[in-house]
Amino acid sequence: MSANKSSISQSDSYREIGEFWDTHEVTDYWEETEPVDFEVDIQSEVRYCALEPALADKVSQIARQRGLSAEILINLWVQEKIREESA
Repeated sequence: MSANKSSISQSDSYREIGEFWDTHEVTDYWEETEPVDFEVDIQSEVRYCALEPALADKVSQIARQRGLSAEILINLWVQEKIREESA
């Protein structure tokens, strides 16, 4: 962690800061905060591909059995297939 950053928690690491805020309310420290400006540059892009309804149902069923969302399961399968095709 950079030395020029301040922290209400007086912690030495991001992990300790996270643990502090897991057990404290920012409203209790509101007077110690200050406004900041920052930019968020999200690089991810979502694209949708249509699936036949019966196929989508099967994917959802398998995903639920594995404790995953259908989106994650499909991404894993597509990544696997691309690796196979690239080999």
